[in-house]
Amino acid sequence: MSRAVDDLLAIIDLEQLEHNLFRGRSPQVGWQRVFGGQVIGQALVAACRTVDVQTFHPHSLHAYFLLGGDPKVPIIYDVDRIRDGRSFSTRRVIAIQHGRRIYAMSVSFHVAEPGLEQAAPMP
Repeated sequence: MSRAVDDLLAIIDLEQLEHNLFRGRSPQVGWQRVFGGQVIGQALVAACRTVDVQTFHPHSLHAYFLLGGDPKVPIIYDVDRIRDGRSFSTRRVIAIQHGRRIYAMSVSFHVAEPGLEQAAPMP
């Protein structure tokens, strides 16, 4: 199990190229397309690296798969810092391969604070 977790963490780890630009790689296992969960995970890591994760936690995420990804080519993640507020931060992440957008994500981060709980009690 530890080996599997180590492999997963290595896959979602990103290389920072610039202030808001990151590069992710795919495992070379012979797949024809990049696994969507990998792209979601890497894009979320890119967004998290632009906020203070000790204070802000992701609470809403919207993902759009635009094109199939090529596992032989690194994926570039471009993070747009839409808003930084006291309670909320918003990021847009675009994943790019071969000069084309293959994925787009919007993620909102929120400061943990007490509030109304609206969940129904378990039966």
